[in-house]
Amino acid sequence: MTDTISAIKRLSEEYYEEVLAFRRHLHSHPELSFQEYNTADFIEEKLREMGITDLERKADTGITFLIKGAKDNGKTVAMRADIDALPIKEANEVSYKSQNDGVMHACGHDVHTASLLGATKILTQLTDHFEGTIKAIFQPGEEKLPGGASLLIKEGILENPKPNRILGQHVMPLIDSGKVGFRKGMYMASADEVYFTVKGKGGHAAMPENAIDPVLITSHIIVALQQIVSRNSSPKIPSVLSFGRVEANGATNVIPNEVKVQGTFRTYDEEWRADAHKRMTKMAKGIAEAMGAECDFEVMKGYPHLKNHPEYTEDNIKAAEEYLGKENVVDLDLWLAGEDFAYYSQEIDACFYRLGTRNEEKGITSGVHTPTFDIDEDALKIGMGLFAWLTIAELNRP
Repeated sequence: MTDTISAIKRLSEEYYEEVLAFRRHLHSHPELSFQEYNTADFIEEKLREMGITDLERKADTGITFLIKGAKDNGKTVAMRADIDALPIKEANEVSYKSQNDGVMHACGHDVHTASLLGATKILTQLTDHFEGTIKAIFQPGEEKLPGGASLLIKEGILENPKPNRILGQHVMPLIDSGKVGFRKGMYMASADEVYFTVKGKGGHAAMPENAIDPVLITSHIIVALQQIVSRNSSPKIPSVLSFGRVEANGATNVIPNEVKVQGTFRTYDEEWRADAHKRMTKMAKGIAEAMGAECDFEVMKGYPHLKNHPEYTEDNIKAAEEYLGKENVVDLDLWLAGEDFAYYSQEIDACFYRLGTRNEEKGITSGVHTPTFDIDEDALKIGMGLFAWLTIAELNRP
């Protein structure tokens, strides 16, 4: 397998400038979730230039195709990259700055897409180095509910052929460029949106006896709902309930008729998640009723929690150590952000790992989802190379 690693590293160096150009083009032309039509056309154009013509569209802007090895050993491994951008105005002054004002690849999906294009180019040159089948997936709409992964699954992305395992890669600005991170078991949280409206009776603030104060009632509900996590959840299951938007639209001397609240609930257990939804709804409605008001309560169910298959992830850790050296493979902590790759992990063995992109000497330290996010572009060599190597290693594993 050392010959394969050497070949992948050589090709990663050879294709670097081309893949860098892919990334910069994508970064300059970002498109929002489920609107990635030009992005999909660009991906198809580059794949056809590589000689890949048997392409299939899914969910309008998703693209999938197969790469077959020297023999059919009955195994299929999927590789996924997300392609959408975020509604953020870029603040970076770089030659590849977003040309679509108010839209930016602030979560690194341009990197993921370029890496998978690079890995594809490598893999098509090394088909005699592996057996089995690779299913490549360029996925739309990771940043927006219901999540492109859920739509692709409904359209049969995990069938014909069904992957035994699926691999996903994501940038991580907390990890130095040149390193990657893995975590076995539960990794990222489910992510639900919580909306509720407390309807009372407005009036003059100096005469509260004539009103049913929705501001006060909302305050009781917000405080009480924290007990859902602190007293109903097992301490062994990480959970977070946070409220980030409260709209009262009253004044110093005006009690409003209603208050609207928005928040998020995140956890790592699907049974507890469903139970928490019921408990929150019952508690909020009950408090409002007891205080003379009404409460409309809605939980918009988001992505499930992401779990990395322990054995598959351990295999990938060992393979990454072979490729990069043990000192460049780090352990990840729990991450309570949401990610729709979780849908795949609920269906088949999955591994979602992190590509280090930080470089303090170059001033590249900003987090994802910020206007100044960028990457150390040298990370693209590992982005494409390790992606290809982990896939080959899995296919060739007994």
